Amino acid sequence: MTSARTPPQLGHVDDEELDRLAVAWRAQALRGDREAYGIAHALEVERRRRLRASQLAQLPPDPVAVPRPWWKFWQGVGDSSRGPMSPT
Repeated sequence: MTSARTPPQLGHVDDEELDRLAVAWRAQALRGDREAYGIAHALEVERRRRLRASQLAQLPPDPVAVPRPWWKFWQGVGDSSRGPMSPT
């Protein structure tokens, strides 16, 4: 079972340094270094994990749905004045 927390060896690295390291190790991996592939992958996974957490913090709260009677399911939220088949 894997842990969702930051590994201790990457917890102290800031985001800019993490980006720089990931690019450098990926370049080595692309040149054929097999060990660099695993390191680059670990750095990229950590970079995506941090990015996802920061994006989730920016999401607005879920909108509250207003219940409507079941027979008005075809009408939009602001369409109560027009009938279901009226032209726009």
